[in-house]
Amino acid sequence: MSNGKGKQMPVLHSDEEAEAFVANADLSEYDLSGFKPVQFEFEKKSAQLNMRLPEALLSAIKAKAQERGIPYTRLIREALEKTVAK
Repeated sequence: MSNGKGKQMPVLHSDEEAEAFVANADLSEYDLSGFKPVQFEFEKKSAQLNMRLPEALLSAIKAKAQERGIPYTRLIREALEKTVAK
């Protein structure tokens, strides 16, 4: 993952290794150019929604979610959250 801008990130095999690395390393020395942002979901899902969609729309949603590397249900939830946050 290195492109000459810094040290290559080590392979970490456990949470403990990752915690120790972050606690002791100067991350500004490492090449982070290959990293991409992720969003974590901590809120418990306590309600369920079932809906019917045209097959073409669902296929397009699944394709977009696959491009982003997330489950299609998360993509739908993000769209709903964005709409109500306006």
